[in-house]
Amino acid sequence: MGAGHSHTAARPTGTSAGRHKSRLATALGLTVAFMLVEVVGGLWTGSLALLADAAHMLTDAGGLALALIAIRFSERPATPQKTYGYVRMEVLSALANAVILLLLTIYIFYEAYERFVDPPQILGGPMLIVAVIGLTVNLISMKLLSAGSSESLNVKGAYFEVLGDMLGSLGVIVAAGVVMLTGWSLADPIIGAAIGLFILPRTWVLLKQAVHILMEGTPPEIDMSLLEVKLMGIPGVEAVHDLHVWTITSGLDAMSCHLVVTDMAEARSILSSARSAMEESFGLSHVTIQVEDKVMREAEGEMKI
Repeated sequence: MGAGHSHTAARPTGTSAGRHKSRLATALGLTVAFMLVEVVGGLWTGSLALLADAAHMLTDAGGLALALIAIRFSERPATPQKTYGYVRMEVLSALANAVILLLLTIYIFYEAYERFVDPPQILGGPMLIVAVIGLTVNLISMKLLSAGSSESLNVKGAYFEVLGDMLGSLGVIVAAGVVMLTGWSLADPIIGAAIGLFILPRTWVLLKQAVHILMEGTPPEIDMSLLEVKLMGIPGVEAVHDLHVWTITSGLDAMSCHLVVTDMAEARSILSSARSAMEESFGLSHVTIQVEDKVMREAEGEMKI
């Protein structure tokens, strides 16, 4: 059986995200530092809303860290033992982050229930001060990431994480204001539970995406039926089999398949057409394609029978 292989790597260097990694690192430092302040402030004031917002900031820190991990590991070369390099570390970090956040969300809901049953005393003034500082930190981080968010999906994801936490900080400010003006301490667990509900779907999506990638599932933006039709439409292609598309890490998809052709003399042009079709129509540049001769394949099939 005659065969031809086409393989093009898709591990860019000097990416758009890479140009903004110092800003990502600064935003991560600010987020982690203030997350610790919120934990201390939440324990001091008795505010569940502050503790819930600290958990929300952990999602931001996770998003920012994942963005930096993706940049850092994508810059490391592949080795004979790790032929894809270390790009899957991003996915493993995302999985760990999602599991931790699910556990934290369950704890937030439990605490909210306990506080509904037995409302604790809340220090509204210090709670408000901490929340205002948190809002300021979020606004600074958003400013740092705003330019890169228009250039890189990686940075845009981190930007939206910080934007979401900014809304959480506003919620804590509202809760603190209600406690200070009315003394209604139930506003704190209500806002805390609301922040937990805000975290939950995002965490679940992150968990599903990480598991889907680790299971080498088809990228959601790829229509496998359409992709197969595209390959079958190439002149000289009789059949497509062993077709796989999977994600190595976010932003790096790969495809492999076997093409059965009528004339092996056309193998080179068919490979070129298939590569172009995959890149232009589906954004797939990391492809491995094997060409098989129709006559030889049929002969092998008869021998097996």
